Amino acid sequence: MKVIKRNGEEMPFDSGKIVNAVNAANRETEPIHRLNGYQVQAIADNVEGKVGAMTHIAHVEDIQDMVETGIMEMRGYEVAQKYVRYRYKRELTRKSNTTDNGILSLIEHLNETVNQENSNKNPVINSTQRDYMVGEVSKDLTMRILLPEEIVKAHEEGIIHFHDADYFAQKEHNCDLINLEDMLQNGTVISEAMIEKPHSFFTACNVTTQIVAQVASNQYGGQTFTLSHLAPFVDISRQKIRAAVIEERTACGDSLEERIVDKVVENRLKGEIKSGIQTIQYQLITLMTCNGQAPFVTMFMYLDEVPEGRMRDDLAILIEEVLHQRMQGVKNEKGIWITPAFPKLIYVLDEDNIKEGSKYWYLTKLAAKCTAKRMVPDYISAKVMRSLKKGDVYPCMGCRSFPTVEDNQRNPDGSRKYYGRFNQGVVTINLVDVACSSEGDMERFWEIYEERLELCHRALRCRHERLLGTKSDVAPIYGSMAHWQD
Repeated sequence: MKVIKRNGEEMPFDSGKIVNAVNAANRETEPIHRLNGYQVQAIADNVEGKVGAMTHIAHVEDIQDMVETGIMEMRGYEVAQKYVRYRYKRELTRKSNTTDNGILSLIEHLNETVNQENSNKNPVINSTQRDYMVGEVSKDLTMRILLPEEIVKAHEEGIIHFHDADYFAQKEHNCDLINLEDMLQNGTVISEAMIEKPHSFFTACNVTTQIVAQVASNQYGGQTFTLSHLAPFVDISRQKIRAAVIEERTACGDSLEERIVDKVVENRLKGEIKSGIQTIQYQLITLMTCNGQAPFVTMFMYLDEVPEGRMRDDLAILIEEVLHQRMQGVKNEKGIWITPAFPKLIYVLDEDNIKEGSKYWYLTKLAAKCTAKRMVPDYISAKVMRSLKKGDVYPCMGCRSFPTVEDNQRNPDGSRKYYGRFNQGVVTINLVDVACSSEGDMERFWEIYEERLELCHRALRCRHERLLGTKSDVAPIYGSMAHWQD
């Protein structure tokens, strides 16, 4: 059996520590009110039996509660009083500085909570450890000072879960829907350097990965961009390649027959598209942000997001290349082809690709083959989404959370604004606990559910008010994108 200590470290259960703790309280009690040795051992044995029967690893606080109850059951009220007083003094000591043990356990790789918390982070490497150490300080401030006591208590009791408390103090948000179109078409600023509109598809792909890295370093969640924002750069490269081919063939005295020129241009363009998509793939899986985390990136693939005609056909070419490269996978350190974690892929089903015989049906078949081999892409039904989102189809995060539909958030053309918006943080309600607390009474279930939901709302309001008034200066990459909104 194991026990989780307050610093997150897992340790073997030791009933001897219970005996020692009760004996310490015993010694502080008048002899006439003390428990005898058999009673003390019985308390330890009883707690050991309860811990052994638990379906999850017990926390040290749970064990101390059991010990307190066991002393009371032995009618050792005075001993229990001393034991409670001792716990209270220890709690005050811990609250005066709750970070030391947590940080030390991180450095020694003993904190199992951290080790298992985030698949994007390797807790062994220095940059991640630095981020976690800062997080311990931030979490301590958040729980002791910044959050209302009722929210902290509900979180500690598992009634709700206040996610990413280690980022709360610094006024950071979590997930972004990147306005890649604005940043590529109008230029952006990265690390105080002006990045102008790319003059080729390949360069646009490079700039995209730099934007992703900058965004990931200034928030703590995931991000999504749409492949349709890269589609216009395919024709920019096409025209650039065509001019170069004509110049080369003219200099060499080769035929300028349109059919031949077109074939050469499309072959070179295909090579650039392959290189561009490969650049996105390899850079995203090898990037590491300043907090030691691989960016959690999602790529959205929706054909009808661009006008019908050449641009949509170009987008189809990009989607096809993405699917082919994902099916192939990437090589690991042993040279074995594996499935990369990122970018996560989402493919939208609509009238022009969902039915056999439709123009882009071949892409849907390819996507299905890719899913069978690599478990991606995920799928979204445009038809269903329109019915749920007031007629709109737009990207979600990798976890399938969407920016809310806000009628007062509009683009210059009058359409609702989704790109350039972000989420403020997450609070989870523990539905299992709601069900268990209701004890099979449906009316009671809904009463408790409403109470807990209101608790979640108050916790989310804390996040909103914490971010209220924060300027984009705290994360310059957001100042480079027009109209970032929550």
